[in-house]
Parts: sequence; C-alpha cells; structure tokens
Amino acid sequence: LNLAMPFVIINFALADLIGVGASVPIAVSLGRGDRRAADNLFTCATLLIVASGAAVGAALYLLAPALMRLMGAEGEFASLAAQYLRVYALCSPVTTIIFAADNFLRISGYIRGSMWLNLLMSALSGGLEFLFLGVLGFGIWGAALATCTGMAVCALIAYLPFLRGRALLRFVRPGLTPAMLREIVACGSPNFLNNIAGRVTSIIMNAILVRQGGETAVSVYGILMYVEGFILPLLYGMCDSLQPAVGYNWGARKFSRVRAIERCCFTAAAAVSLISAAVTALIPGTLTRLFVADAAPEALAMAVSALRIFSLTYLTRWFSFAAQSYMLAIERALSASVISVSTALVFPVLLLALFWPLGLTGIWLNFPATSLLAGALAALVLRRARGAVSR
Repeated sequence: LNLAMPFVIINFALADLIGVGASVPIAVSLGRGDRRAADNLFTCATLLIVASGAAVGAALYLLAPALMRLMGAEGEFASLAAQYLRVYALCSPVTTIIFAADNFLRISGYIRGSMWLNLLMSALSGGLEFLFLGVLGFGIWGAALATCTGMAVCALIAYLPFLRGRALLRFVRPGLTPAMLREIVACGSPNFLNNIAGRVTSIIMNAILVRQGGETAVSVYGILMYVEGFILPLLYGMCDSLQPAVGYNWGARKFSRVRAIERCCFTAAAAVSLISAAVTALIPGTLTRLFVADAAPEALAMAVSALRIFSLTYLTRWFSFAAQSYMLAIERALSASVISVSTALVFPVLLLALFWPLGLTGIWLNFPATSLLAGALAALVLRRARGAVSR
C-alpha cells in the first residue's frame, strides 16, 4: 500500500488541479457578478476531470507492474502493490470528480452539505473496508475497492444539486477556450505541483528506504504518512474552505474582509499544527500501535524515534501551508507554486543529499528541516506581496 499510494495520489492530483484551478476563477467571477463565465468554467472543469481520469487511469493500469519493479519491489511485495494501484486506476473516471465536487459545493453555498458528504464518504469507505477485508476476506485490492466505492457514491450525491439545477452553479453548453484552460492550469498548479512533487519525493524516499532498511523502514515511513494524513487534511480543509470567500471578496475589492479572513486562517492553522506536534511527540508508541498493532520490537523502536523527530515538522508547517493557500486565493499562482514545489520536492531532495551520512535518521530529520525552510520562504513571499492587499 505504501509503495502504491504515491501513484494513486498522482492520479487524484490532476483532478485536484482542475477542481481547485477552476474554483478560484469561478469565485472571482461570481464576485464580479459574471454568472455566465462561472457556469461555463464549472461545466468545462467537470468534463475535463472525467476525461483526464479515464486517460490517466488507463495508463496506470497498464504500467502498474513495471512501476513497482522500478521501485525495487519484487515477488508478492510488488504483486500486492500493483493489485492495489490497478483498482484505483479502473475506478478513476468515477472517483476523481469528488475532489472538484467539494469545491463546487462550497462555492454554491452547500457548506454543511459538503462537510456531511465528506463524513459520509469516510464512514462508507471504512465500513466497506471492514466488510471486504474483515468479513469477506478479500485481498489488498478489497481495501482499494472499498475506498473507490465510497468516493463514487458520494460523487454522485454531490452532483445531484447541479444535475437538478438547484445549485448556484449550473451546467451550460461548454465553451472551453485556450485562455480558460491556461487560467485553470495556472490557478490549480500550486496544489497540483505540491501533490506531484510530494509523490515524487515519496517515490524517491521509498526507493531509498527499500534499499537501506527493507520493508520495516518502508512501513515506518508509512506510519509517518498515516499520521500526516490526519493532520494535513485539517490544515487543508480550513485553508481551502476559506479560498472561495477570499476569492469572492478579492474580486469585489473588499480587501479589509480578505485580511480578516486570512487572520482566521493563519490562527486556526497554527493552533491545529502545534497541538498535532505535541500529541505526536508525547504518544509515539500509541500512534505506532494504532496503525501496526503487531509491530515487532525493532519496528516499534524505529517508529517511536522517527515520530518524535517528525513531530517537530508541525512547529512551523502551518505557516507555509496557510501562506500558499492565501497566495492562490488572490490569484498569485506563481508565488503559491514556488512555495508548494519547494516544500514538496526541492527542499526534501536537497536535504536528502545533505543528511545522507545520517542514514535513516537523516530521512526522518528531512521533514522538520523542510518545514523550517518552507516557513522562511513563505515569510519572504508574504513580505513581497504585503502591499497588494493594502492597495
């Protein structure tokens, strides 16, 4: 699962690029009172996501075994990873749309509906995993099928208000233009590049871990990613949920409201991040057993040490995360892209080389060091952009 997941997220990243990339100009267009442009962007984005999901899914299905071999995996290790990836690839056309639907629902005013839909998706996916794995005894592919089923069902529910014409955004005859496509790509690039760069980094790290520490080291790295999987969605959810409001007020030139919203975003992100750092540092053993109940003593000791180092990441991670979201919301895509790519790829790869003599400890130190450098970069970007809102 840990070997396959970077490729799964790369598949989802393209849908996220289009969804986020369209939601920013949609919100700005609504703020300017241009409903026609907003509806056209919404329609074109939906069609683009379905088409790209089919194309990328087909490629991943065909390449899955070869990709696992390139990672250094062999035998059953590689076979199980390929099975997991192929289920996501087959379901891609009907699952990837959920990433955009979340943004479109919030723009249309379905704030609580979006929240409840995400809770339903988590509960449905978890319940189906228990059924497929614990009751029916399916293989690892059953875990992927459970998640994909939950996503597909919730994607259909999410689009019901749009299909019935009851939402703020409506389907119209699509009019995709090169200028519109460039705008979507530009606004969605920061999130896309962050996802892609982060997965490339994960692939590189997994390849190194397979060779330096074998399956145990890969599993420990997976535990760090599971813990991050609880923290980053909270940060992402808070910052991403405020983007439509920031974009709308930016388009309406209500800059005092933009500043007020962003103060809330930075404060909330800091609180969640610092609490997460404390919890991770205080109970690393409990967190390890939560994800690997029967961890061997060697794996447990390695995971506890790694988690204590990893917890330092969230002392500063909140700042660059909130800054990137803010830059994207005010249509400064290049600044947001610089922060995201540096955080997800440039800094980690450079630090891999710097910390190489430290072995596995160097890999764990990579996370807090990257976060510190990203915070410094974000402060520089914000300082240069500070005059934009005041004007």
